[in-house]
Amino acid sequence: MSRVKRLLSNYIFIRVVRAILTVFIVATLTFFIVRLMPGNPIEIYIGQLMSQYGMTFQDAKNQAAALFSLDLDAPLFEQYIIYMKNLLRGDLGMSFLSQGTPVSLLIASYLPWTIFSVGISILISFTLGILLGMISAYKRGGIFDHIISTIAAILSAIPNYLIGILLLIIIGVQLGLIPVSSMRGTVSPGITPGFNWTFIKDIFSHASLPILTYVVSTVGGWTLSMKSSTLNTISEDYVTVAKARGLPESRITLSYVGRNAILPLFTSLTMQMGFLMGGSTLIESIFVYKGIGWALGSSIAQRDYPVMQAVFLIITIAVVVANFIADLLYSRLDPRIKVGGE
Repeated sequence: MSRVKRLLSNYIFIRVVRAILTVFIVATLTFFIVRLMPGNPIEIYIGQLMSQYGMTFQDAKNQAAALFSLDLDAPLFEQYIIYMKNLLRGDLGMSFLSQGTPVSLLIASYLPWTIFSVGISILISFTLGILLGMISAYKRGGIFDHIISTIAAILSAIPNYLIGILLLIIIGVQLGLIPVSSMRGTVSPGITPGFNWTFIKDIFSHASLPILTYVVSTVGGWTLSMKSSTLNTISEDYVTVAKARGLPESRITLSYVGRNAILPLFTSLTMQMGFLMGGSTLIESIFVYKGIGWALGSSIAQRDYPVMQAVFLIITIAVVVANFIADLLYSRLDPRIKVGGE
């Protein structure tokens, strides 16, 4: 009994159970919500056949019945039980529209590109935001501080999809600096994947605008957060003592101020990764960058239920895991923080 009590009071165990429960609830809600959307894959496919090929409703219906191996007329709860049983076995199902293609293979082909673009952008914006935030804090009240803080506040207030549209219009259309039409997708036709300069240059070229959008839309938040954290840290007693001891200014800035000011941002860093995964839908759709967000947008338009459910599940898991890592990481980075009384 004492072991059970100790287990139930364990912080990590509670967080794991909470994460599993969150994923289960989101998977359940997603299953029912996507089926409440107007239309279904069969109706949409019939409409496409009638509008694009001039087929009659009966002919289109017969072709759709032969193509789709699903019974959407089965009781909803019965469909849910089958879905959850398959999910527990790790089976995400088969795509309705890409017949014969497991959803897991589709996710595996799209997800790495989103991780690539989001990961690179977060690394750039986080590093740049820390540097600008620290400089603004040390030059507070000056011209540099006013300019950077104003720009950061403006950028952090603009939605990322609006920034993406502006970059597309200004850089791609008005200035013509980037050939937007040739940047669709994630890699150019005929390029052989591999660790070579041609492939690396090509994938960065295709991901340049999504990465730039993520950087511009997030760097302002990192800058303001780092500035605030640095100002709070500068006033700490241990910084005053370090100055009184005559330590070099560079050591105080890096070891005393910078090291402690950056700690609160590490938790936000992990969570930002999870939230950007979910927020990539509009950005990837704008630039036709075929990552997990683009796959979600396409599946919603075509009501491909298994793909929709799988992508929402992946996004949920990313956010939940990011929060879990953030909790554990902060307690390890800052020994002053106690987790669960330990």
